[in-house]
Amino acid sequence: MNRTGKTLLILALVAVVGMAFRVSWNALRDIANAVGADSTAATLYPFVVDGLMALALVATLVLVGDDRRFALKVLGTYTGASLVLNYVHGLVPELHGRAVDWGRLADWDPANWALVLLATSLPVGSIYFGSDLVAKVLHHQPTPIPAADTNVEESTETIMKRSTADLPVSAPAPITPNTVALPRTVPVGFVKSTVPGKAFPSIAPAPVAPIEHRAVAAESARSRRATGRVPEAAKPRRPKRTPEQLLAEARAATAGWPDAKVTGEGIRRAIHTSPANARSLRDTLLAERNRGTQPGPVAA
Repeated sequence: MNRTGKTLLILALVAVVGMAFRVSWNALRDIANAVGADSTAATLYPFVVDGLMALALVATLVLVGDDRRFALKVLGTYTGASLVLNYVHGLVPELHGRAVDWGRLADWDPANWALVLLATSLPVGSIYFGSDLVAKVLHHQPTPIPAADTNVEESTETIMKRSTADLPVSAPAPITPNTVALPRTVPVGFVKSTVPGKAFPSIAPAPVAPIEHRAVAAESARSRRATGRVPEAAKPRRPKRTPEQLLAEARAATAGWPDAKVTGEGIRRAIHTSPANARSLRDTLLAERNRGTQPGPVAA
């Protein structure tokens, strides 16, 4: 539906509701006069009942969950109360001319008491329920959009943007280097002189070095920067161990080794010493195992 059709529909709805309120206003005003309201209160009484109905209807469109069900209950209650009072107004013709007794809406006393209670309680209920509905509407927080839907929309938009190339130009073709042919060397010979009886040698052109050789010469001509010596403070230092210390470390490292495993390479890796020291320690340890003794320090 276009905008003009929607505008006409809203205007027609406002006209129908306005006419319906005018009909209900006449009946509720007479009911208010019958229960003791003055002329001003009787004029405002229809707004108390039918006005809260309109407020509850708006609240049902905004609220959700339990608050929306509460607004529907208020709307149904006040709609039913307005219907009952309009029905009583049609059954008692004396209400039109204000000829009934004050506080008398029905001949049967229980029905009269119920109708008077209903008519007089509607303004109080309108204050309570109307305030509650307005508070619920003001404190209502709209439901946020789920994160999954947002991600789907963003990903869809990203895919749509990426599906179109920015520039419809393909990658440029590789550049082929131009090969320049070097001039050929002219052979040395004699050029015939224009002077009769004389001849002179022709001048041979200077030889041209190949491009590869010239590139190598240019590269070798560049001087390389000296890196310098590593300072002594930066070199790792390890205290030099005496032969007695090496032998003690070898004994501790090979205490649980079998004889076949006591080799120079194994001792070298275990105590981090030179191959010569490792072989000397191997011979000493094997000799100790054969004799079952521990000789003195080994020579480095």
